[in-house]
Amino acid sequence: MYLVIAEKPSVARSIAQVIGANERKEGYLEGDDCIVSWCLGHLAGYAYPERYDERYKNWNFEDLPIIPTSWKVEVSKDKKDQFYILKQLLNQPGMDYVVNACDAGREGELIFKHVYDLSRSKLPVKRLWISSLEDSAILDGFEHLKDGEEYRNLANAAVCRSQADWLIGMNATRAFTSKYYKRLTVGRVQTPTLAMLVERDNQIKNFKKQKYFNVELDCDGMKAVREKIFDERESDQLLCKCDGKDASVVSLSEKEKRVKPPRLYDLTSLQRDANRIYGMTAKQTLDAAQSLYEAKLITYPRTDSQYLTEDMESTGKSVVRRIHEVYQVLGPFEEPTKPDMKKVMNNAKVSDHHAIIPTMELDGNVIRDLKESEEMILFMVAIRLLAATDAEHIFTEIHANVICEGEHFSAGGKKIKQHGWKLYEECFKNKDRLAIQDMDAVGKEEFPNVTEGKTYYKVTAEKTEHFTSPPKAFNEDLLLHAMETAGNREFDEDTEKKGLGTPATRAGIIEKLVSDKYIVRKGKMLTVTEDGKALISVMPECLQSASMTAEWENQLLQMEKGQMDPEMFLRGICNLLSVILNGLEELPPEETTRFSNHKSIGNCPICGNPVFEGKKNFYCSNRECRFSLWKENRYLETMKKTIDTATAVALLAHGRAHMKDLYSRKKDMYFEADLLVEFKDGRANFSLEFPKNSNSKTKK
Repeated sequence: MYLVIAEKPSVARSIAQVIGANERKEGYLEGDDCIVSWCLGHLAGYAYPERYDERYKNWNFEDLPIIPTSWKVEVSKDKKDQFYILKQLLNQPGMDYVVNACDAGREGELIFKHVYDLSRSKLPVKRLWISSLEDSAILDGFEHLKDGEEYRNLANAAVCRSQADWLIGMNATRAFTSKYYKRLTVGRVQTPTLAMLVERDNQIKNFKKQKYFNVELDCDGMKAVREKIFDERESDQLLCKCDGKDASVVSLSEKEKRVKPPRLYDLTSLQRDANRIYGMTAKQTLDAAQSLYEAKLITYPRTDSQYLTEDMESTGKSVVRRIHEVYQVLGPFEEPTKPDMKKVMNNAKVSDHHAIIPTMELDGNVIRDLKESEEMILFMVAIRLLAATDAEHIFTEIHANVICEGEHFSAGGKKIKQHGWKLYEECFKNKDRLAIQDMDAVGKEEFPNVTEGKTYYKVTAEKTEHFTSPPKAFNEDLLLHAMETAGNREFDEDTEKKGLGTPATRAGIIEKLVSDKYIVRKGKMLTVTEDGKALISVMPECLQSASMTAEWENQLLQMEKGQMDPEMFLRGICNLLSVILNGLEELPPEETTRFSNHKSIGNCPICGNPVFEGKKNFYCSNRECRFSLWKENRYLETMKKTIDTATAVALLAHGRAHMKDLYSRKKDMYFEADLLVEFKDGRANFSLEFPKNSNSKTKK
């Protein structure tokens, strides 16, 4: 008997159907010799700091850094029932081994490891590693199960990634929030991503546009232009000089250009194109692709490869034929060219998973039942396979040098010799999704027939006004590309570059920035909020650095290959924490109040410096001072009162404050009195003084 644990119920059902586990039970499926269950995604995760020590419920800078010596993993409250089912199955007598069938990647490895470790099971672990949920792929995967020990390095990388995010997120967020008295959420990958957005926003805001002019000659349909004349008088003189005069082509050059087909989709390039073509967010694309994978219509989407392995030639050709049958992109009577699968096969560039392609489950009837987002993503993946295996796009690039009244103008264009793979781009331009050109538009954009020495008589000249353009604001297409290539310049050419995050996590990072209100979506554009700018304004360079974060991703990749020691990686993260905390320790008092939208409420009774109101206390601007006045304290807690701003002002000014509605538990009644305070070693000592003729009232 063996146990199979998948990441989601839908994947578990697909596996169970293939291996014969068809009897439904509570939380699992059972067969004659196997049981298939599931994890419900991230079923467990690292515990919050207060689970290590009660004092961490309060965010005090003095308690940092929080670095667990023994990491605690806890089950999500809403998933405990499923965990106990898995725990029972993992420790069930008569079970021979367990198959880790979670998604074949770093996160899938972590999901399984948390559950397995928490269950304290001793079952031998085998690994199912597949790139498709087709029946044939599942069967082949079970015939070639790997020893779970072979994936120890991948598990180490998964654990280190998660622990590094915890260490930076928990410590830095608490540190900056407690120092600046403003909620500032910090993340290992999210912060440098936000920094890129802020930098681009500053570039756009500080950009000073410049007006310039173009002068254009109409030479019987050929446009000859003098571009970017920044002096308007110069452009006016050129216009007057050439308008109505003769122009001649003094030189003509032609050069053949060949454009290779695009690569197949990995997750990031799919997300970028889906954003560009359909306006879908990275998360929407990932969700749709994951659903298609679970429906067996595409291969594993969380991949960073754009190639197939060399043993997939026959499979690829069959899928291409199926795509033409289902979509008829060339029309019902056009014969497609034979796909050149060699262009998309490269074993050296496929690590864990090959590129995303449709499966042989592709069927017109199935497509009709898909959500719109799923159908669009499936269509994109299908068309990309056709384009990637088609012929080159070939055109002739033409450049003409035109002279009019001794002034030089340039004309340029191209003539298409072979559409090749570019023909499939028509699928996204035509309403009927056919890769057929609009015959009425053919040739309209091509360069007219021109010969060297040809003269155009009495040409018309025109001046047009333009402005220099600022850098483009980030949309998700551009941001994903920036995240993917972040820090590349700092690496050697032979380094395998990973950028910020991974294909599987970048969508989540963008969504986290949106949910934290550090960025907002305006149409397709991503715009930084004032809170986002404020956060980056106080972040040290080490946390903003895209190259440092990209280097961490590269180290995790090395760890997957057994080339990086996990302890060394985490030691580097802890060293960074020390640098961050030391920098915050040395902040001048005036810097910590930069987000205060209020004035000082009085002077410190210990050192005389200004006192400000924080989230939980009133604090002295002198960080070396031991003054402390907490809004909630044990003395007043029994009387159901806290110190508000007015009370704090009176205490600082006079050492006393009159308070009403104080509660006496002993007498079960409310009363009023003067609250007196004395400070000893910076701490507040309270007492009450009852004025003469004080009024009390009995609790109703």
